Amino acid sequence: MFVLIAGGGRTGTQLATLLLAQNHDIRLVESRPDILARIHRELPTEAIYEGKATDPQILEQAGIERADVVAAVTNNDADNLTLCFMARSRYKVGRTIARVNNPRSAWLFDQKFHVDVALNAAEILSGLIEEEMSLGDMMTLLKLRRGNFAIVEQKVPVGARALGIALKDLALPEHCVIAAIVRHGEIVLPRGVTAFEVGDEVLAVTDSQGAQQLAELLSSPGNGNGKRQA
Repeated sequence: MFVLIAGGGRTGTQLATLLLAQNHDIRLVESRPDILARIHRELPTEAIYEGKATDPQILEQAGIERADVVAAVTNNDADNLTLCFMARSRYKVGRTIARVNNPRSAWLFDQKFHVDVALNAAEILSGLIEEEMSLGDMMTLLKLRRGNFAIVEQKVPVGARALGIALKDLALPEHCVIAAIVRHGEIVLPRGVTAFEVGDEVLAVTDSQGAQQLAELLSSPGNGNGKRQA
């Protein structure tokens, strides 16, 4: 896959490093001298193009016409929007991803500017903090479908409300699926008649609402909603 990244800050550099490690073809565009001095020590020189990310000449030198994805992750929202619009309307790039720096500007990052995916760091971070606060002992292992679903894990404590009740009788939420149970170091494939035991490590695929309800079922008395006790 050919990916053009605009912005050589920590986000752009980390993204480029990860994609290069996966053998993708990367081009990174950056104009700031101090940032260029740093990324030349971290990335292959042939992957770096010096210039403004909204300059058509620089973009064409970097090969935007053959890019599969453009990731606009500069620290300027106007530049990120402009680049996504140019990438789709002028160069027919199939996929655009934009970083949102100012949460107040997030409403602009939609199909009007040909933004396929808008990543609002403030919203993502605050959402993760809120989720960790509400889920307590439940751990989020992996986010799926842009954060709408997740793979979560929780160990069943003594006194949990779900102990001894068959899965089919637990009335789990529609979007909460028990994927596996780790019991005494062995995987137990959950079935309708399977019941949780103390010490079970429960793996589930769920949305945020389902995770909250599952955390309540797996919490011990006096530790409501799965929250950690002080």
